[in-house]
Amino acid sequence: MPKKLNVALIGAGYWGKNLARVLHQLGVLRVVCDPSEEICKSHKQQYPDIEISQSFTDTMARPEIDALVIATPAAMHYSMVKDALLAQKHVFVEKPLALTEKEGRELSDLAKEVGKVLFVGHILHYHPATRKIMEMIQTGELGKIQYIYSNRLNLGKFRKEENILWSFAPHDISLILALANEEPTSVKAIGSSILHPKITDTTLTHLKFPSGMSAHIFVSWLNPFKEQKLIVIGDRKMVVFDDTARREEKLTVYPHNILWQGNIPVPEKKDGIYIDLASDWKEPLIEECQAFLDGIQGKPIVTDGEEGIRVLKVLQQAQASMGGTGTHDDSRDYFIHESSYVDEGCSIGKGTKIWHYSHILKGSKIGNNANIGQNVVIGPNGIIGNSVKIQNNVSVYEGVVLEDDVFCGPSCVFTNVINPRSAVPKMHQLKTTLVRRGTTIGANATIVCGNTIGKYAFIGAGSVVTDDIPDYSLVVGNPAKRVGWMCECGEKLEEGKQLSCPVCGKIYIETNNQIQPVSPTLNNLKQP
Repeated sequence: MPKKLNVALIGAGYWGKNLARVLHQLGVLRVVCDPSEEICKSHKQQYPDIEISQSFTDTMARPEIDALVIATPAAMHYSMVKDALLAQKHVFVEKPLALTEKEGRELSDLAKEVGKVLFVGHILHYHPATRKIMEMIQTGELGKIQYIYSNRLNLGKFRKEENILWSFAPHDISLILALANEEPTSVKAIGSSILHPKITDTTLTHLKFPSGMSAHIFVSWLNPFKEQKLIVIGDRKMVVFDDTARREEKLTVYPHNILWQGNIPVPEKKDGIYIDLASDWKEPLIEECQAFLDGIQGKPIVTDGEEGIRVLKVLQQAQASMGGTGTHDDSRDYFIHESSYVDEGCSIGKGTKIWHYSHILKGSKIGNNANIGQNVVIGPNGIIGNSVKIQNNVSVYEGVVLEDDVFCGPSCVFTNVINPRSAVPKMHQLKTTLVRRGTTIGANATIVCGNTIGKYAFIGAGSVVTDDIPDYSLVVGNPAKRVGWMCECGEKLEEGKQLSCPVCGKIYIETNNQIQPVSPTLNNLKQP
């Protein structure tokens, strides 16, 4: 008897809520993980028997979880899927698999290496209408396929991290490749940027196949009404799949003929015939999720990593024909979650990630490879160095300067005016707070403005800093007092004739209540 599977859903918002419903209905949903506390609470109320979590890392590490279903923004897919596979979890990831063919190949190869299922959410493969079309092609009912085109149009949901091609077209590309049963020899696309000069709102993609068949894909999120149609033209019959129609009218076959009279094609039109799908209807999302669960039990998978790579290849070719990479700003090399907002006039460094519900106010400067957590406010005119990590629910106001490699724990507090009053403007009395390189500030600690925290200091959780803190200090309490010294690597130094780190072995000397390393610093050790 197959083992009962335990599944965690990662990302439970826009589309994730539908996955939560189906996974719970299938009896496999054990954990819902989302950085939004509100979303987690909502799912807990709806499904009391599940657990909730706001930490992807903690959820992934749970030994009882067999598989992860990932429904996060596309920019997060590669890193999350890779981490999940390395954690020995089966993975279902929503489209697209990744943002490049190279990333997709790495993930597919990794899944094979660790012996885990990699399943890509191309849901149209599991729709009763498309399965019927596939059957009609395979039995020859439609004849030789000459032309396929699809329209996927709507008003919104507008994206900031990917253009319409990457947001809407993967489903249609995936299905057309399956119906054609071959890869295209030519991919060309044109697009229009209407709402934002660097993000494409509508695209028309043309594919040419070795057999001579052609396909067009038209996608837009600036259409006044929703339209999802797929039309397959064979030399015997034509079929139309309208996913917005009623079940009994979703699939229509037209037995038109093209007659040749005097070397001129003449259409012989006939009435369309509905193929009733209502009698044996199965919800596509349920079929898709069941296919993933069956795949874990050893059944063949249609939308595996290799299928995801074929879709990525076409997406990249289409994007290349338009120019750019498909992100909001094609020159941009940082990530901003769609729920966050960055004011004009901010500077954000390469590799920086800004997660859910955060706001970067005007004039702020963030360095390279910073990681800004959920519900963080920076600025105006905030200054954040390279490789800084700011955990959830932190506000870094004007006047606070964080140098490189600073770590701010969850809900730690900075102030910038000593004696604020709501009715009395005091922004002219801002006092600068300087947090030097490599410092760690523990969860719920408070840093009173006007003080300097020395490099590589460690502020204990819940401490209240009311004075300058020397380099390498370990401080705790209210007010915070030094209770020891810390190594650059984050370990407490052992005190004796000399101060030494029990982990990395670095040696420090103490003079006049200050310490200095006498062996190479962490910064020096990083250099070649």
